[in-house]
Amino acid sequence: MLPIDINAAQHIRLADELRLDAELQTVHAELTRMAPSGERFAIVLRDTIDQLLNGEVTGRFAWESLYKTERTHAGTLVEINLQREFKFADGTAMDYRISDIEVDCKYSQTFGGWMIPPEARGHLCLLLWANDQESRWSAGLFRVREEWLNQGSNRDAKLTIKAAHRDKIHWLWRDAALPENVLLHMDPKDRNAVFALPSGQQRLNELFRRVQKRRISRNVVRTVAQQKDYMKRVRGNGGARSALKPEGILIIGDYDSHRAVAKGLGLPEPGEGEFVSVRVVRARHSTSPQIELDGQNWTVADDNDPPETAPRLPAHTKSP
Repeated sequence: MLPIDINAAQHIRLADELRLDAELQTVHAELTRMAPSGERFAIVLRDTIDQLLNGEVTGRFAWESLYKTERTHAGTLVEINLQREFKFADGTAMDYRISDIEVDCKYSQTFGGWMIPPEARGHLCLLLWANDQESRWSAGLFRVREEWLNQGSNRDAKLTIKAAHRDKIHWLWRDAALPENVLLHMDPKDRNAVFALPSGQQRLNELFRRVQKRRISRNVVRTVAQQKDYMKRVRGNGGARSALKPEGILIIGDYDSHRAVAKGLGLPEPGEGEFVSVRVVRARHSTSPQIELDGQNWTVADDNDPPETAPRLPAHTKSP
């Protein structure tokens, strides 16, 4: 995941404002040092949303399906999971101490909906937003000042940032890509076809059959299978790999040897705990991306290619 580009004028303004707040500058530098691309933040947000959905038990995949109490709990889970990931020290007045500076953590599913408590006045806030429907997320630092807040009537006396003063947020990452919730963004007809099947194994087979050339996370597999041994349902020896092999479908995992296959075929490379399925045929045209498997060259099939039994994937290997 690449950091978001900021134009030259924004760089100059950001540099000037950072110099006015040495603490903000210090925390900004530390967070970008810990997560240069922002990917670790994105993964925490993805995992937290999935944790709330609890698909293995509930079969849910959409934020709107959460109960109000669950949505309210999201901010606390984001705060906890970020602290676990980055090992932030506990704050005295605020949630964290980052580079020995007190920082509060606020998450909102609605952009601009961060609720700032009275005790945060004068402190730094780490503001986070993620939207599963848009597959986007943002994180920024904000120095809480009374004049920049709406004077609301929340019973906890929590306030929001005035829209006119959101430009006071110093963005670490703005509108970055959130790992995709494949079930949410599937064609509804395909999704309904998957969930209409009675067994977890049948649902997984249909998922890998219908969702090809896209990263499928372990959580999606868990949600579709709704079984404790969901990973077993992906593998060979009776799993989806075996069931779909006669159709020419490969299920590429996160092993280095598998990633090399994805790269050779011009497909997205699976990340940690991810899969990519694809239907392949023996290569007939030298111009198409291809890779050697089982002593023959293979390429991605198109709709006109008849099914061929898929080759074996390379042995499982990972970098040490």
